[in-house]
Amino acid sequence: MSLAIELDVKDIVLCIRLSGELDHHTAEDLRSKVTELLAKNPIKHIVLNLEKLSFMDSSGLGVILGRYKQIKAMNGEMVVCAISPAVKRLFDMSGLFKIIRLEQSEQQALQTLGVAS
Repeated sequence: MSLAIELDVKDIVLCIRLSGELDHHTAEDLRSKVTELLAKNPIKHIVLNLEKLSFMDSSGLGVILGRYKQIKAMNGEMVVCAISPAVKRLFDMSGLFKIIRLEQSEQQALQTLGVAS
């Protein structure tokens, strides 16, 4: 299975919606698309919607951590929302929830960042 990447800019927030599998085959595509978008737009925060992400490996964690560092360097915040149980377990084990906030829905995540959906 492959990865479907939907990128949507709302005001100063980049919403990333992932469907499928984020692994070493697809991580580079996500990294390059997000990096390119961050360079072209005045983005301050990232909302990562993982509701339809069925699988993620360490390459996926790496690309997410890299984008977190990118947005943090711009004094922004990354919020993860609508995460599936299998992917949530990986986030828990890796300790990513110590630095990245989790919200139930994309709408809640946008509201906490001050952007109406």
